[in-house]
Amino acid sequence: MTPQLLSAYTATTCLGHGLEAMLAALRAGRSGLRPCAFETVRLDTWIGEVAAVDAQKLPKTLAAYDCRNNRLAALALEADGFGERVRAAAARYGKRRIGVFLGTSTAGILQTELAYRRRDPASGALPDDFNYRTTHNAFSLAEFTRAYFALEGPAFSVSTACSSSAKVFAAAARLLACGVIDAAVVGGVDSLCLTTLYGFASLELTSSRPCRPYDATRDGISVAEGAAFALLERAPARAPAGAVLLLGSGESSDAYHMSAPHPEGLGARLAMESALRSAGLATADIDYINLHGTATPANDTAEGKAVAALFGSRVACSSTKGATGHTLGAAGAVEAVICALALTHDLLPGSPGTATPDPALPLAYLLHSRDGHIRRALSNSFGFGGSNCSLILGVAT
Repeated sequence: MTPQLLSAYTATTCLGHGLEAMLAALRAGRSGLRPCAFETVRLDTWIGEVAAVDAQKLPKTLAAYDCRNNRLAALALEADGFGERVRAAAARYGKRRIGVFLGTSTAGILQTELAYRRRDPASGALPDDFNYRTTHNAFSLAEFTRAYFALEGPAFSVSTACSSSAKVFAAAARLLACGVIDAAVVGGVDSLCLTTLYGFASLELTSSRPCRPYDATRDGISVAEGAAFALLERAPARAPAGAVLLLGSGESSDAYHMSAPHPEGLGARLAMESALRSAGLATADIDYINLHGTATPANDTAEGKAVAALFGSRVACSSTKGATGHTLGAAGAVEAVICALALTHDLLPGSPGTATPDPALPLAYLLHSRDGHIRRALSNSFGFGGSNCSLILGVAT
């Protein structure tokens, strides 16, 4: 694929608002996970909750979109000067030439959960002030973001579970290559709700401790929320030194099982191989892998087998979900931003919470963050139903 420039990017997670907070936490090996005290949930588990989401106010003109997911989006859009960069791009290219492509898993489902508590006791009707289209609907996120910047280009939401906000990078790159748009706001947002917390608990996939990706005693995920965005533009013929580039993407669908990965990591391997072909790179060209690494026994085993088969034990790798938790539909974008920070700050991120890497998975797994010069990073995002996406990012020299 033709390399695309990440001319701006930002992330907001339980580690804090913006890149500075995320970078400081990654360097220190600090986790943002806390015992679950969200809403009315009573579960013995740890979660990643973003501070100040409830205090975020939407502009009056966008009041119809008010829900936790869009408030989290608004909170993140103005971090790190990202909003200013999007507005500058709109002035440069025109509002119709900027696309908005965002990933989410549950969108504003919390708003529906809250509405159900206020049903009419006689008829069961939902309250009149509940608007499904602008809150719960998956497209609400993309529509809200487009309206937030008054953009007029193409927009869509992708909801393929945990690969959602990785796949939008690939989709935007294709539209840029075709000349349909000149820039794209890409990324993802997922917010906490009762459906995901109780849902993952019912599947026996949550841990009663902070998650421990790739640990020999791992026993489940830590559900989290987060938002991450990037502004993609065509890379100049000679990108400035230090610029972050999207070099390649790979997607696959193994459809092995509704919620379990292929035991040998078939879909994961296909996605990584496709990303390498897309970027015109060999396995030896990758310096760091941000693993999907959810900390469930099946997921880490399947991904670990696929990575070991392709890369052996040469490439430094880690899952950063021990720091951020599993941000579900936002994970792909959050971890793409983490890779961008790793590339621009000579950082090899560690894996907070992990103590003893699984000896059955022979990888160069990083327990602690350390300095390390890397030029290309691969980021994995694998979702329920076998929807897989791998991204390769690099830094211009």
